[in-house]
Amino acid sequence: MRNPHRKVVFIDRDGVINVDLWKYVEHWKEFRFEKGALEGLKALSEKGFDIFIISNQAGVGDGIFSEAAMWQVHEKMIAAMAKRDIKIRGTRYCIHAKKAKCDCRKPKTRLLEKAVANLNFEKEKTYFVGDKTSDIEAGKNFGIRTILVRTGYGKKTEKELTKKLQPDHIVNDLRDAVPIILKTAA
Repeated sequence: MRNPHRKVVFIDRDGVINVDLWKYVEHWKEFRFEKGALEGLKALSEKGFDIFIISNQAGVGDGIFSEAAMWQVHEKMIAAMAKRDIKIRGTRYCIHAKKAKCDCRKPKTRLLEKAVANLNFEKEKTYFVGDKTSDIEAGKNFGIRTILVRTGYGKKTEKELTKKLQPDHIVNDLRDAVPIILKTAA
């Protein structure tokens, strides 16, 4: 009998998939894939995971760059992944200002909820992979497992973790997260 549950993984963008510039990625020429990201994404894609990119992009709401510019970077990123046979199921961005009281900015869970609406998956076998406390908190708030990567803000975040806020795993990069995700999904 076929398992009706989908294999789902949520992944933050800046600092996990691409190099975090310590400012916003406003143009494609600034975008560089993080070490291990493409290999990790490809492995997850090949294993049939529904990959969802979940990212706060407050630079739009704060007036630093346009929503059109954000989508141009997004489209080129997706095209670069597609050339490597990486399939992304969906992407959700919070484009509200940092001080906005929206319900989608991580660590809130609205982006995750929207991404998997009407999708049958097992939360206990699902991970959120990120480099910031807001990623770990979003995963915990949504009731899924979490992996902190040491790329992007990850090394800094690791030092800021508290007893109350701990990811399920800490790894060097997205590629290193894959074996953990695969083992849990098995």
